[in-house]
Amino acid sequence: MAVRGTQHQRPPRRLRGPERVRREVEALYGVMALRRLVRADGTRSSASDGDTPRGLEEIRDQLADLIARKTVSAEVERRVQELLQQRQQAFLQELRLEALRELGGGETPESERRLAALDRLERVHVARPVLERLRPRTLRQVVGQERAVRALLSRIAVPFPQHVILYGPPGVGKTTVARLVLEEAKRLPFTPFAPDAPFVEVDGAALRWDLHETIDPLLGSVRDLIYQGGQRGLIDSGLPEPRLGLVTRAHGGVLFIDEIGELDPLAQARILKVLEDRRVYFASSFYDPDGPALPAYVRRLFEQGAPADFVLIGATTRDPEEISPMVRSRCAEVYFDPLSPEHIRRIVRAAARRLGVELARDVPDLIGEYTAEGRKAVNLLADAYGVALHRRRGRHGRVRIGRADLLEVVRTSRLSPAVPPRGGEKLEVGRAFAVGVAHFVGSLIEVEAAAFPAARPGQGTIRFNETAGSMARDSVFNAAAVLRAVAGIDLCDFDLHVNVIGGGLIDGPSAGLAMVVAMMSAVQRRPIRQDVAMTGEVSIQGRVRQVGGIPEKLVGARQAGMRKVLVPAENAAEVGEPPRGLEVVPVATVQEALPHLFEARAARLSP
Repeated sequence: MAVRGTQHQRPPRRLRGPERVRREVEALYGVMALRRLVRADGTRSSASDGDTPRGLEEIRDQLADLIARKTVSAEVERRVQELLQQRQQAFLQELRLEALRELGGGETPESERRLAALDRLERVHVARPVLERLRPRTLRQVVGQERAVRALLSRIAVPFPQHVILYGPPGVGKTTVARLVLEEAKRLPFTPFAPDAPFVEVDGAALRWDLHETIDPLLGSVRDLIYQGGQRGLIDSGLPEPRLGLVTRAHGGVLFIDEIGELDPLAQARILKVLEDRRVYFASSFYDPDGPALPAYVRRLFEQGAPADFVLIGATTRDPEEISPMVRSRCAEVYFDPLSPEHIRRIVRAAARRLGVELARDVPDLIGEYTAEGRKAVNLLADAYGVALHRRRGRHGRVRIGRADLLEVVRTSRLSPAVPPRGGEKLEVGRAFAVGVAHFVGSLIEVEAAAFPAARPGQGTIRFNETAGSMARDSVFNAAAVLRAVAGIDLCDFDLHVNVIGGGLIDGPSAGLAMVVAMMSAVQRRPIRQDVAMTGEVSIQGRVRQVGGIPEKLVGARQAGMRKVLVPAENAAEVGEPPRGLEVVPVATVQEALPHLFEARAARLSP
């Protein structure tokens, strides 16, 4: 009886005598054949090999050993083929590069098409800066910097040139003069500059580098496969690649760093080392001097450094005290003069001739009222030229720039006078003008004083706006001592208030003389001339002491409408040729200054 869910299986058929013998004989011959195939020598099996189970086990072992040997051999062969293919590709690449070098390039139709497109782009100029056309081409065309030009020539165009720092306000031609001085030095037979000596210009305010020295456009850096990659051949070999910096590009010429005062202090220290060694050295933990595949130029750069023998010219609008002493000690210093209104007029007229336009008579004077920078003056002229060109559209003849064209530029640009005129022939009580300077730009400092009888007799007070700084506060108290010692005025009987108009910070004692005069005028009710400015530190004994920035202060005073400036007698040698229409009077004491400030009948000191 069959059981559900199961399947009948037939029992294996029992082999009968002859058939069984035949099967055993076939198995024995099969084992002997396999053994003969497996054996390396191909010998026939012996009679003892007739044991089938043992024969099969021996065959299995021999087959396993044979398969293992075959697998290893195949893997080795595959790896050899890969290496051969890589070496062949590298060799073919080297041959291609060598062929390209011999032929002068690897141009293809596509690369030639792209090169032609670049050439077409280079021939199109839409926004070409007007300064490129109006920039001076020779040193004679530079306006207002005759002394600076001579000084720079004496330091650069000589057999042994010096490193130089140029000081001066913006837009007075420091970069242009440096470039033209190098061109002049190339033409002289006794200078070390070759005709192709480079002039490499960089902006110190925009120069960036990192502490890992993987990016340093100034001194150069080492690029390797870890940080930034490099040439393909060096990457494949695991070699670092030195990249040369601007100091090497300037080798044999001039490296001009504009706004050198903005350069990172650590970068300044690093460049000083290059100035001393006249070479720049590279270092990398990936450099192996014993490497067999090391190119000769890489070995030389790491072991001998790159040449960097150049002349450094730095330019800055900062004061000398703000520049690193290490840099100043290695450089000569040349000061550029501020531009006067007369200089601005000459620059504008010369630019108009290069531009091919006519000017109304008052246009140069009007431009001089709105800027004291030569660069800005040229830009104003170019803007007015655009306005005038559209006004006369369709007409023939030369373009003429009039006052209305310039005033339209002034209105649309929201410009205001560079130095509002403050001086005049009127007289005022308790109001005096000092002359200051900031970043080589002179300007007036308006000091006013008001005096009242003390609310409590003998207990007068002095008030002063502290925003002007501690230096100005000290000047006020020094002035109080001077009034008592020199003029016999006891401020204990007055409540005195001294103020600096505008609340500006006075970083220096040069307003001391103006403080004394304003306070004396307020106490004695004596009017002061408003067309006279002054500068000088006042000692408590009434002496007028030396101050800095005299040339800049004179230009600033003249731009503000002053007719006379009192300067310390110790600064008389720095006056030189004052701006046109300005009288400069050296004074040694407060007594010498008073007749130039008060009315003649009231110039005597009160008892």
